[in-house]
Amino acid sequence: MKLKMKIGLTVLASALLSTTAWAQKHTWTMTSTWPSSLELMELDKKWVELANQLTAGELKIDFHEGGSLVPSGEVFAAVESGAIQAAGDWPGYWAGRDPAFSPLATHSSLFNAVDYINWLQQWGGNELFNEVYGKFDMVYLPYGVTNNESGFRTTQPIRTLEDLKGKRLRLSGLEQGKVLEKLGGNQVSMAGQELYQALERGVIDGAEFSTPNVDVSAGLHQVTKFWSTPGWHQSSSTFGVMINKAAWDALTPETQNKLKIAADAAMLWSLSYTEKRAIDGYDTFAKAGVEINRMDDESLAKIQEVSNQAMIEVACSSPLAAKVYVSQVEYLDDYKNWREASKPYNLGRNPNGPDLDKLKACLK
Repeated sequence: MKLKMKIGLTVLASALLSTTAWAQKHTWTMTSTWPSSLELMELDKKWVELANQLTAGELKIDFHEGGSLVPSGEVFAAVESGAIQAAGDWPGYWAGRDPAFSPLATHSSLFNAVDYINWLQQWGGNELFNEVYGKFDMVYLPYGVTNNESGFRTTQPIRTLEDLKGKRLRLSGLEQGKVLEKLGGNQVSMAGQELYQALERGVIDGAEFSTPNVDVSAGLHQVTKFWSTPGWHQSSSTFGVMINKAAWDALTPETQNKLKIAADAAMLWSLSYTEKRAIDGYDTFAKAGVEINRMDDESLAKIQEVSNQAMIEVACSSPLAAKVYVSQVEYLDDYKNWREASKPYNLGRNPNGPDLDKLKACLK
């Protein structure tokens, strides 16, 4: 009996040592779409920090700023191919691969930040993220969210919809570009790190990029005199990490779960962090003497109408995009009665979003 017990303990110890050695050998290389000069990279760094703490001894993530390993626009392909294991991103950059990436990332005049969190956690959003990224052999963990973006930073004032006509505006996003064009403006695609010189040289008339603090990190308060609010073009935005499927599958379920926990924790942190930093950014623009102009309610109602048209167009361009939009608008319909009943103490307005039946028609 003692001999059998001794042999059993030896086998168990050997198995544990083998398992520990296997777990400790995992090292990931991760980069980002953001260079260190843009504050959005703080969202990536926070998740990496938490993930490395939680998975110590199981996984080590070596993080490199955007552009240091591959150009920012090539990180998707790098993760898909397995050249690197992970990269932080904004899903809207990949809408050219499938329009479904557009509503995963943001909307024009629809979700706010907590709407995205609600939808992700309780209304099937996480599953849809992974269905879309799964087409490209990736797993996705959303870990960042911001409320509406600043609006347009311009060299000439934009106070009305009429002022948008003919303007060359840097604007990111498939849905957003459709809305701007319907309103008479011209979408210009440009990386965030190029905005300063483009505005300074008059290549573009204005630009949106992110929240006020991130716009400060891009130096936009130094090269624009006017600020058109609110940021209707992106009423909220999501961020996260795309992970090569083979690298993910090589981890134990326990390690995978720890990465998910780190993502949930980073998501909560990101909302409060970016709201606090937005105040700092706002103050910087105000002190720089930038004139702030807010669109009136009538203009915003028109933007909502045009945005709804654009969302239906994007939904009908891809069955998977339609599936995402339908899920999101079903969430809004499901939530609206409680949100209405609890005004003004809940999550603000009930968005007058696109017609659900028209979106469902795009599924066919």
